[in-house]
Amino acid sequence: METNRQKKINKLLQKDLGEIFQREAPNFFKRSMITVTRVRVTPDLSLARVYISIFGADSGDILNLVKTHAGEIRKQLGMRIKNQLRQVPQLQFFVDDSLDYIENIEKLLKE
Repeated sequence: METNRQKKINKLLQKDLGEIFQREAPNFFKRSMITVTRVRVTPDLSLARVYISIFGADSGDILNLVKTHAGEIRKQLGMRIKNQLRQVPQLQFFVDDSLDYIENIEKLLKE
């Protein structure tokens, strides 16, 4: 069960990471569109699991690029949230495949 503080931090990180990806995606991620769909912070706020949706390119390649630039993304995030959080959580990135799952279910239901 998430606390209210975790929920607020999840929303804050999702908003700021979304803006970072929107601004930096053309430079680093081969003209693909990256959307932050969900963020989950651990209770001690030391780790954030970031779920991203990738459009316009192979998701595996882009995920590897995101992971290689994770330190720079964390630094930019730290500059944005330095007044709200004492320490910036470590970032782990995962591909969110919930849209593919929903699409598959809809396809099966139409048959």
